[in-house]
Parts: sequence; structure tokens; C-alpha cells
Amino acid sequence: MAYIDQIKERAKIDKKTIVLPESTDKRTLLAAAKIIEEGIADLIMVGDEEKIHDGAGWLDIDLDKVKVINPNTTPKLDEYVDLLYETRKAKGMTPEKARETLLKDWLTFGIMMVKANDADGMVAGACHSTADTLRPALQILKTAPGVKLVSAFFVVDTVMKDMGENGAFIFADCGLNQDPNAEELAAIADSSARSFKALVGPKPVIAMLSHSTKGSAKHALVDKVVEATRIAHEQYPHLVIDGELQTDAALVPGVAKSKAPGSVVGGKANILIFPNLDAGNIGYKLVQRLGGAEAYGPMLQGIAKPVNDLSRGCSWEDIVGVVALTAVQAQLV
Repeated sequence: MAYIDQIKERAKIDKKTIVLPESTDKRTLLAAAKIIEEGIADLIMVGDEEKIHDGAGWLDIDLDKVKVINPNTTPKLDEYVDLLYETRKAKGMTPEKARETLLKDWLTFGIMMVKANDADGMVAGACHSTADTLRPALQILKTAPGVKLVSAFFVVDTVMKDMGENGAFIFADCGLNQDPNAEELAAIADSSARSFKALVGPKPVIAMLSHSTKGSAKHALVDKVVEATRIAHEQYPHLVIDGELQTDAALVPGVAKSKAPGSVVGGKANILIFPNLDAGNIGYKLVQRLGGAEAYGPMLQGIAKPVNDLSRGCSWEDIVGVVALTAVQAQLV
């Protein structure tokens, strides 16, 4: 069974309610129909019910079992206005601005539904930037207890079934933190191990990636990864982690034997921690577009409730996969 099919089966066991605020996007409508058909999650779409059902008719799909909430007519609007105001008043929010925001910004409206426990999670980003998608989640939902840093990861399911966890990996951070320092990289590694256990497999093996392996190059960028690995060993001693490692040393046993003899991670990594967002974003897209991998995300880790992003280049099938992953995350909150 393919990785994402396993996730879908897990989602069906304890069905959760996921908000899809991008109700004018064709891919979102197609994904919603498939999610309902397969019983992956219950769905709420934000928008105009007549327009959504017109779109469904044009696409010849059935969205009758999708709940539609129109911000302009819902009796919940005043409750959400009050909640947004209370949550953000220290940052200058007013009741008037809260109302205006909720009526104009459906992503923030969806986040407020999650905040108010009217939904278990949200997925968006098919037609919004990552910044626009994640900003209200970070501002309103905040970090989970005991978490130092919210970060983003991709679940990457490759054709290389002899690598990773039957071909599946977590790549981080590929979507949020642009240039994490050493302590932040260590925290990303710890969060990624938790996400791996929740969504992929029981034994996370973490490679802290660099253009250098075990001192083969000298540079401040290498020093950052070396220090991050040291901090991770000190603060998260339960982790199986090593660095600095080049990607081939992290993934290929023969290369690891030559470049990093004795490494507990070399040749066996199933979590790849990138030194910055440039490397992470470029890396996952190369694996996806040239290597034929399925990439789901960017998904948030370390946030109080699950909210996940989509690439604006996503397909409707990608949306189905991220909703299934979000539903499984919601089961574990």
C-alpha cells in the first residue's frame, strides 16, 4: 500500500473536520469531492454556498455533504470577532478591524474556526502564498506547549524503497524559517522526529545536512550545522542524529562508510534537516520534479492545532493528501 493510502486509512478511523477556505479554486473543489467520496474527513468550505455548488455542477462533482459557512451570514461571526479581538488586542487589534478582517480574509476566518474548536484543522495555500497562509495561524493559534519553535516540513514519498522508511522521508525546514541558527536547527530536528513518529514510522534517524561531511570543508555555514548537532545531542539526547553530513553520506551506505565511518546515521537517514530555507525548498522540489517523488506540505510542526500549507503548484491530488495528513495530525492533538 502506498504511503498516502496508509495515511488515508488512518484518517478514516477517527474522522476529523478540516476547513478548506479556498472555495473558489477548482483544485480545492475537486479535492473536496474526493475527500468526501473516500470518507477521509468531514469538510467545511468557507464562501458562498450558491457559487460553490455552481462550481461543483460545472465540474460534475458532488459536494452535497460539504458544510459551507459564509462569513457574511453565519451567526458565529460575532463570536469569532470577539475571539479574534481578545487574541490580538495586545497587537493593536480592534473589534472593528477584527470584523473587517474576518469578512475579507477567509484564511483568517478558517483559523478562527479552528481556534474556536468548530474545526480540527485547516488546509490552504493553493492560491495564496505561504506567508499569507501561515501568518494568521502563527498569530492566532500560537505554539504548542513545550515547543521552542514552529517550523515546516514535507513528507516526501520517493520511489527509492530501499532508502528512508520504505522510501518515505521528512524534509525540514522547507517552508518557514529562512535562516535558522544552530539552536533553532536543533529544535527543528527534535520537532521533525516527533512528526516522523506521528506520520511516517517508529524510528527517526536524523541527518543534519551540509555541503561538508565531518570537516571536509571549513566555513561558517558548516560551523552552524556542527554546533546544531552538538546542541541536539545535549538537549535532545534521545535522538538518533549526526552531522555535518553531505546528502550522499546521509543516504548511501557505501558513501557513508568512506566519508563518515562509524556514523550512527550515515547511509540510514530518514529525516533530512537542511541548513536554511533555500536549501530545503530547492531540495524538496528537485526530488519532487526530477525524482518523481510525492511531496506533501509544507506542513507545520510545533503549532497548537494543525494548519498546513500547499504549494501554489499543487494538484488536487496533493490537496487530498495534505488533508489526510492534517486529519491524522488532528487525531494526535
